[in-house]
Amino acid sequence: MSILDVIIIAVALAMDCFTVSVATGVATVRPRFRTVLVMALFFGGFQGLMPVLGWFTGGSVSHLIESFDHWVAFGLLAFIGGNMIRGALSDDEDKQMDVSRLRTLVELAVATSIDALVVGVDLGLMRDALLVPALIIAAVSFALTIAGFYLGVYFKRVCKFKFELVGGIVLIGIGLKILLEHLIG
Repeated sequence: MSILDVIIIAVALAMDCFTVSVATGVATVRPRFRTVLVMALFFGGFQGLMPVLGWFTGGSVSHLIESFDHWVAFGLLAFIGGNMIRGALSDDEDKQMDVSRLRTLVELAVATSIDALVVGVDLGLMRDALLVPALIIAAVSFALTIAGFYLGVYFKRVCKFKFELVGGIVLIGIGLKILLEHLIG
């Protein structure tokens, strides 16, 4: 697989990270660089780690994961999206999504990186290189997470609209997309 192929795959995998980080930037009450940096490290780290796990497991456990991975991603994104919608409809800042919480970060990182596990399984089955693709996937996800977060913060500042509501709907939509792709396609 060429470097260009890996970069294209990395960008495709990072689109969920980007979208979730835009929604997170919109929903964040007090954006701090430390918060977005930690989120980008989690998203990039999980996106880079999942192909490694998939590569080592190869085809041996992929049939077990494929049967429910889409349900896990959908459940996590629907839960987090529902909480964002509830927070948007409430004036209580405590009900806003808090990406500084470890649990929230792990849930989002897992939900956005499950497809990277499948890419790793494919790399393992093809006996392609692992280290460079995993690092590229992690770096692209890291960068797009930061870009998406600040784009979301920008939207929130420019448009005095409750984008948290839109963000929650988008997260649920991503979950539905993942679920339907696996159930229909």
